[in-house]
Amino acid sequence: MAKSKGFAQEFRDFVARGNVIDLAVGVIIGAAFTKIVTSLVEGILMPPIGLLTGRIDFASMFYVLDKSKGVPESLAKAKELGVPVIAYGQFINDVIGFLIIALVIFIIVKRVNRLWSDEPADAEEPTTKNCPFCVSAIPIKATRCPQCTSELQAA
Repeated sequence: MAKSKGFAQEFRDFVARGNVIDLAVGVIIGAAFTKIVTSLVEGILMPPIGLLTGRIDFASMFYVLDKSKGVPESLAKAKELGVPVIAYGQFINDVIGFLIIALVIFIIVKRVNRLWSDEPADAEEPTTKNCPFCVSAIPIKATRCPQCTSELQAA
């Protein structure tokens, strides 16, 4: 009877599998990519959008749920005072960031699928055809087979 592996050995075997390592690398690269996209959205995309929409800073947009304590002038002040708010502006930024990440992943997956597909990326029109009589490769515009001299129907 074979001795069963211990928990530590099973865990070590699981982690050593290639797909787990690939997943870990993907998660780390994804986290770094998320920081880049967040910086892009908050620092580059949202300021011009805010300017076009009347100098609105989306990240600081909020709705006060309990107005009994008054309406604070900023989201930071609302958080400082403990006023319950819905901070929907940051949600807008996060949705834009998500859409950018989704677009980039879509483009990457599309390119990888094209590389892995059996079809050539730029399928050219064929320049030859097979003779129906002798099955030799002949020019597509040929009207007579040069191998067997059979007359061919116009394509």
